[in-house]
Amino acid sequence: MLNLLSNIIPLAFVVKLDELLPVVLSTIIFVLIGLVVFAVAFLIVVKITPFSVKKEIEDDQNIALAVIIGAIIIGVAMIISSAIGGDSSPAPSVQQTTATVQSK
Repeated sequence: MLNLLSNIIPLAFVVKLDELLPVVLSTIIFVLIGLVVFAVAFLIVVKITPFSVKKEIEDDQNIALAVIIGAIIIGVAMIISSAIGGDSSPAPSVQQTTATVQSK
């Protein structure tokens, strides 16, 4: 089993040298877009709160607020990751769906 996995896993990360530049450029572009969206979302959270998030977390040691802000950061990061990565499985077409319904 381990031998089989050792043969499959390295093949997933192989990019031909002539295709490397577009892959790197698209990765850099998506990273920059993700960071900008993440920064905007974090600034919106900071502006919406009626108090200073920095003061509450750093000076007052408000652990509950730090946990909530951390959860918001993880949630926004997951949304950005899903939006950039997309869904790899194709959506079923209307014809496939109607064929499945009619066959039952």
